[in-house]
Amino acid sequence: MSQEEQQQPKAKAEAALDDSIVDIDQQADAAVAGAPTDGGPGGRGGGGGASRGVERLLKARHLTMIALGGTIGTGLYLATGSVIQSAGPLGALIAYAIVALMVYGVVTSLGEMATLVPTAGAFGEHTSRYVDGALGFTLGWNYWAAWATTLPSELSAAGVIVQYWAPNVDSWVWAIVFLVPLAFVNLVNVRGYGETEYWLSLIKVVFIVIFLLVGTALVLGANKDLGFIGGSNWNVPGAPIGASSTYEGSVDGARFVAILGAFTTAFYSFGGTEIVGVTAGESADPRRTVPVAIRGTFWRIVLFYFLSILLVGLIIPVTDDTLSVTSDVAVAPFTRVYELSGIKYADHIMNAVILVAVLSAANSSIYCSARTVMSLAQDGKAPAFLGRVDKHGTPRNAVILALLIGAITFLGTIWGNGVVFNFLVDVLGMSSLLSWVTINITHIRFRIGWVRQGHAVSELPYVSPFFPIPDILSLVIGVFILVGLLYSAITSPFDPIYDSSLYLGAPIFFLLYVGYAGLGWFGLAGIKWNGFVKYEDMDFVSGRSEVVQVPHVEDDIKKTPKEKVAAFFRRAVEIVA
Repeated sequence: MSQEEQQQPKAKAEAALDDSIVDIDQQADAAVAGAPTDGGPGGRGGGGGASRGVERLLKARHLTMIALGGTIGTGLYLATGSVIQSAGPLGALIAYAIVALMVYGVVTSLGEMATLVPTAGAFGEHTSRYVDGALGFTLGWNYWAAWATTLPSELSAAGVIVQYWAPNVDSWVWAIVFLVPLAFVNLVNVRGYGETEYWLSLIKVVFIVIFLLVGTALVLGANKDLGFIGGSNWNVPGAPIGASSTYEGSVDGARFVAILGAFTTAFYSFGGTEIVGVTAGESADPRRTVPVAIRGTFWRIVLFYFLSILLVGLIIPVTDDTLSVTSDVAVAPFTRVYELSGIKYADHIMNAVILVAVLSAANSSIYCSARTVMSLAQDGKAPAFLGRVDKHGTPRNAVILALLIGAITFLGTIWGNGVVFNFLVDVLGMSSLLSWVTINITHIRFRIGWVRQGHAVSELPYVSPFFPIPDILSLVIGVFILVGLLYSAITSPFDPIYDSSLYLGAPIFFLLYVGYAGLGWFGLAGIKWNGFVKYEDMDFVSGRSEVVQVPHVEDDIKKTPKEKVAAFFRRAVEIVA
């Protein structure tokens, strides 16, 4: 066979690939043009289509690593230390286990909706379609605020981490240094963000695996000075379950309050598992890539978090001041474990990995906040200029807004980095809780509406397992934690940092809903609101994903030896991740 004949299948496949992408973009653009909004038919907040002018450039490996790596940041490396110290090692595990159950219900529910109707920017559109336009508005702005304020949190952490090496340089200087390349990556196109996040996340995952191995060796006696550690540190005062020092009551009550206090940090730490719902609209094949990302990511994150918290709690006693975030953010518990391992320069290596993790989370925060406000603007729920997309599919104005909010980092030089960090952790934790509860409510109505309109569950590209048990369990856990936090705030002296999550996060969420619904009720500001969307009026058509064979075209192409080697290493990386 001649070389020209050998290349014909490849040329045909590439042509099919181009045609498929064009067809997908045209279908998505048509869906956007005809999609209803809050002011559309029925006045009930449908939503835009899947494209919204953005480009479908994210592959399965991007989505998997984005969802996995986006949650591995300060929540794991820095914030878990303070949780272990306050709630005890076992108390921290209990809090994270309960939140993990809720997260499972959230990610599987979101996956079912995002696979059918992949939205570029925010799952608040799903809430507008299947529940209520006012609730969709509230969820969208709440989620935007969560990610927008995550950026200064991560930059603040990055600044103090570098102070581990350069203590005489103010942290805000390093914040500017890191913000510039992050701005460039996010202003180019989504592929730049996807590739950057892929490799940053891979570094984090590899070093977490190394940490688990080193930590296990320490527990078993690898350090001759410490000897066999085992569970000895669970017998010191404050372990295995800590007790709140501010609670005025019984010991059991103080322990219960201590565990409750760990929930907001757990929510903050797991925040980002739902990011796949934001990236779905920019995925080349959401029907295939979204379910793959959801199935594996949840269990990997739970494994990483649980084993990491367990090892830190076994190795470092709760009486060690390095566990406290407020006392010294730069000296993280992970760094302390590497110091105890006796590996030369281990503390510097681990500190560098923590820095990578923080920058990765900052990268995701820019992307998510920009796409969320873009979606809101294109649905008429935010200023129109924030919804504009350039020729490369990038919402530049929305990205610039996210970068400007990153300037909050400079407040750390006024109030102290630890204070700002802890304040943001509590507020963002409450924001995640409210967002997840809303997602579960949305999914329950989504599934009921789908069936009532005559569709079979088997028609869905991805089916959330055990429906409706995960949704109901998540709602019960969410309500329980909200009531528990309220009880803790009432029975303990006022703490402006800890109580900020209740006195700011929750009220703002409900004020947004009441404000938007009120304006819509009276027909003000061009808003129309008619309450809950009826099941028969739910929109399951506009922006709906279709079966796409694009990612499988290349499987039939005869690869050269060089391409086979590259594919092998690429697959190996995906398996490790």
